[in-house]
Amino acid sequence: MALWDDELEALRPQLREEAAAFLTTWTSPPENPNLSVGERVAIARTERDGSISRSDKAVDRTIDGPGGPIRLRTFVPEHGGQIGAVFLHLHGGGWFIGSPEMTDLLNEMMANTLNIAVVSVAYRLAPEHPYPAGPDDCEAVAVWLLEHAEAEFGSSRLLIGGESAGGHLSAVTLLRMRDRHDAIDRFIGANLVFGVYDLSHTPSQRGVGVRRGSDILTVDGTAFFTELFTPGMTREERRDPEISPVYADLHDLPPALFTVGTHDHLVDDTLFLASRWEVAGNQTELLVYPDTPHGCIALPSVGKHWFPRMLEFLRACIAS
Repeated sequence: MALWDDELEALRPQLREEAAAFLTTWTSPPENPNLSVGERVAIARTERDGSISRSDKAVDRTIDGPGGPIRLRTFVPEHGGQIGAVFLHLHGGGWFIGSPEMTDLLNEMMANTLNIAVVSVAYRLAPEHPYPAGPDDCEAVAVWLLEHAEAEFGSSRLLIGGESAGGHLSAVTLLRMRDRHDAIDRFIGANLVFGVYDLSHTPSQRGVGVRRGSDILTVDGTAFFTELFTPGMTREERRDPEISPVYADLHDLPPALFTVGTHDHLVDDTLFLASRWEVAGNQTELLVYPDTPHGCIALPSVGKHWFPRMLEFLRACIAS
């Protein structure tokens, strides 16, 4: 069974070089035992905020949420015209860092290239707001879009997606739309990028098969942000399908594109959920990038391969 095409196989030496260079630019959250949790969180947030490239095309607005106002960062196509869909984007950051601005340039490009609106959510973060605050905010925005997407953006058809923790929140939100709101038919596609789908920790999250030093994530770092998001929960409690989508009944979900690198500590999460997604009868596409870490779409050669395929997948969803 081939998990990647001949083009990527030929690129493996280049992918290894780009991955090594990428790793030198990334600072993981500090694992110094002398630092308090608050200090580790503050350092991680400061470092990540300082590396963001923001777009001047975004428009911020707020809606009411379960814990107070929720900020939405929105993009619409510069050239106008009929909107094909509204993309609900959920950012990454281990549920404790990050903001919609992290993917401003990607969201701006998607809006203009696909002629869609993009709505990215500033959901509440752990540890100040642990589970279920973040998922509740994402659900609230999804419900708001069910009611207002047509009037606000010109289309009632919805896409959803996100990276890392945002992939997790996207899957959780889809399950809530199906099970709590009977509205899964409004979602026409999902772009799930190196997400974390089992909070009780898959083998790769525990370091099995992932060489030490080959990823921006670490075993300890993954355990750290999982504990921030689900404090005090046992491993079995974290296997609740509402927390870990890989344990959910996955029937009647929209087409999904899954993306991951083989050196990602979350590689098993994607392989497991993509397989279960397809077995449940849903249209499923899987892109696996050899010898690449978490965040692999930032590598130049991966980007050249992934972006056209991601856009092709979303265009097909919009055209369906």
